[in-house]
Amino acid sequence: MSLARSLIDVRPLRTSPVFRRLLIGRTVSVLGGFMTMVTVMYQVWDMTRSTAWTGAVGLAQALPLVVFGLFAGAWVDRADRRRVFLAATVGQAVCSLLLAVQGFTGHVPVPAVLLLVAVQSAFGALGAPAAGVFVPRLLPKEQVAAGLALQQVTGQSMMLLGPALAGLLLGWFGIGVCYLLDALSFGLAFYGARGLPALPPQGEPSRAGMHGVLDGLRFLAGHRVVRGALVTDLAATVLSFPVSLFPLVNTERFGGDPRTLGLFLSALAVGGVAATALSGPLTRLARPGPVMLCASATWGAALVLFGLAGSAWLGLALLALAGAADATAVVARSTIVQTRTPDALLGRVTAAEQIVGQAGPSLGNVRGGLLAGWTSGTTALISGGLLCVLAVAAVATTTPELRARATGVPDGP
Repeated sequence: MSLARSLIDVRPLRTSPVFRRLLIGRTVSVLGGFMTMVTVMYQVWDMTRSTAWTGAVGLAQALPLVVFGLFAGAWVDRADRRRVFLAATVGQAVCSLLLAVQGFTGHVPVPAVLLLVAVQSAFGALGAPAAGVFVPRLLPKEQVAAGLALQQVTGQSMMLLGPALAGLLLGWFGIGVCYLLDALSFGLAFYGARGLPALPPQGEPSRAGMHGVLDGLRFLAGHRVVRGALVTDLAATVLSFPVSLFPLVNTERFGGDPRTLGLFLSALAVGGVAATALSGPLTRLARPGPVMLCASATWGAALVLFGLAGSAWLGLALLALAGAADATAVVARSTIVQTRTPDALLGRVTAAEQIVGQAGPSLGNVRGGLLAGWTSGTTALISGGLLCVLAVAAVATTTPELRARATGVPDGP
């Protein structure tokens, strides 16, 4: 196999100028989002010196996605997705501008800062389902996985760059400048999406209100492949997400060195970037189901081995492997969702995918922390990885359709 075919498939960048502009805008906006995440955390800690308040930042970001996600998806499936995304982007930019204003002026209470974060997250909950239809509508089906891989590798890269850049800018210019740069980043996202054609639902539009939400849930319950993909992701994250265990495992096994702890998350991200950059053969394979199942099982197995590792360097290598497996599974899962879901339902199903992606790691952190309190960090880590492998095996056994080669058209329940 040639080196070019081993690297990430860049055909979508060559064949679709609209996708190229959209990806550039999205990448810059993701960078601004990670900068704001760090800046909010820094500001709230600086104002309160309270871990309870910094924990509330996560709730302010997550709750709107979970509470409004499915309703936003139903609305998206009734409207022109391009216009919805542009409106949501403007809303997010306004929230960042208001955060910048309070950052420059000061003397704004912490609840007001968290309210702005929550409102911005609510606009994000509306924009994400709309954006979920862009790739399958802009690219030929054989390039959808490659387009999603390009989004994943740029997102992972910004996850590495954003926090570090935010730290530098906070030290040089303060919180107001960081928020302002985030607001400007939404301008590029707006520009990237403005060139899209109108994207109304193809097929029967969603019914209004709860009826539309229930229609989406019925599709998820009845479609074995899409349901299996989301259940696999939820099981992997709820049963084995390791981040909350890192400080304790670092103390138990690696002497509590803060430099080692800081490298744990970086190792996950580096593995994700590397795997996506070399994803060409997997995205061309057109078998996202088996790829997702194997990657999810590898995630669990790598975490088991990390729990057993006696060397910090070996542990970091295993975390990089876990990060690579996670990134591969995410690309495969999104490919399944976006190629096996009818367009008229894609907003709602994408919203459900976003909720799974948000809620799973949060619940996994809670599970790991509680179990580690009763036993040890190592026990919680190893048992979670084993449960993940068993859960993936159960899904693979009970959902043979997920192991099959992708079909040419979206299929029904």
